[in-house]
Amino acid sequence: MSEETKNQEAVETQSQDQLDQIVSLKKGDTVKGTIVKLEDNQAYVSIGYKYDGVIPVRELSAVQLDNASDAVQVGQEVECKVVSINDDKETLVLSKRAVDTELAWDELEKHFADQDIMEVVVADVVKGGLVVDVGTRGFIPASMVERHFVEDFSDYKGRTLRVKVKELDQENNKVILSQKDVLEEEFEANKQKVMAELQEGQELEGTVQRLTQFGAFVDVGGVDGLVHVSEIAWNHVEKPSDVLSEGDKVKVKVLKVDPEKGKISLSIKATQPGPWETAADKFHTGDIVTGEVKRLVSFGAFVELAPGVEGLVHISQISHKHIGTPHEVLKEGQEVQVKILDINVDEKRVSLSIKETEEAPEPSPRSEKQSKGPKVDLKDNPNVSMNNQGMSVTLGERFGDKLSKFK
Repeated sequence: MSEETKNQEAVETQSQDQLDQIVSLKKGDTVKGTIVKLEDNQAYVSIGYKYDGVIPVRELSAVQLDNASDAVQVGQEVECKVVSINDDKETLVLSKRAVDTELAWDELEKHFADQDIMEVVVADVVKGGLVVDVGTRGFIPASMVERHFVEDFSDYKGRTLRVKVKELDQENNKVILSQKDVLEEEFEANKQKVMAELQEGQELEGTVQRLTQFGAFVDVGGVDGLVHVSEIAWNHVEKPSDVLSEGDKVKVKVLKVDPEKGKISLSIKATQPGPWETAADKFHTGDIVTGEVKRLVSFGAFVELAPGVEGLVHISQISHKHIGTPHEVLKEGQEVQVKILDINVDEKRVSLSIKETEEAPEPSPRSEKQSKGPKVDLKDNPNVSMNNQGMSVTLGERFGDKLSKFK
């Protein structure tokens, strides 16, 4: 057989194949082809038909696209479904989305049953969450994106996220996904690992994550531990934000680890020298120092000599004159001069005096006159007795009113 005859037969065979395809191709058929050309709003596909098919941009993906190149590239093989065919006008409309959706539900059902992790790319940011293409339209609610609150998702478009299928409803074409579930599981696994390695008394570096009224949460190896407000500093801290800021690097000591409750108690002040450790070098018996009145009680006043070091001024050591309560002469927050009467670092106790920093007042003229008056011998004068102030009084002065009744 000549070469010419062979070529002629091949052409006839190809023509017959095309004729068979033309006859058999109809709406709803699934065909395979190759992307040969891209325009903004459509892609051209060669499926071996007498003319190329067209996939409108809305039929390229389950999510909204700006242009066709966001979904396919020239040379890419695709599987499509025939949406419409008109040989007279030579129009063949195809849908890649229809095939992808059919295949996607089988895959989604499997992911949902296995609860395994799948990667998705954020196609769009909409009110309430993120849209992704998983063969069909998938939605990640804002509350299921991260473990923490996110105020602005504008920079999430194009990001690759790791998600689990949270909810499926094929009848209503509803696919709910969650990245938060993936992150929570990883966090818990890491938390248990870190807590198992932590030892009470251990000191390590941490980062302040959150501040509350009652303390600061510090990240130690991916797990947050609580530094109670009373464990932030040796001196009194009103609120954590007065001395700490989010992002601060701090040294902490592990006070307690409770794996069952998932709680870690930390201390910042325990990593620093205590005020009483240095008190012996700073303060000595007989020293006169300046302090601040911190608390007033019925029996005296507590004065702070240094952050964390307080001493007691007994009520008898507050003033040279007699006072009923410390409130008569002192107020909290007042700065005072005190003399150290005694200091015991081991017992964390300091005895102080305010009156010994002041000169005793001069006795009043009346008191001096009374003290210098003539002495009276009670043995020689039975009409004179002593009152409870030590002053002499006559019997007439003491009982005069009563005696007058008998006159």
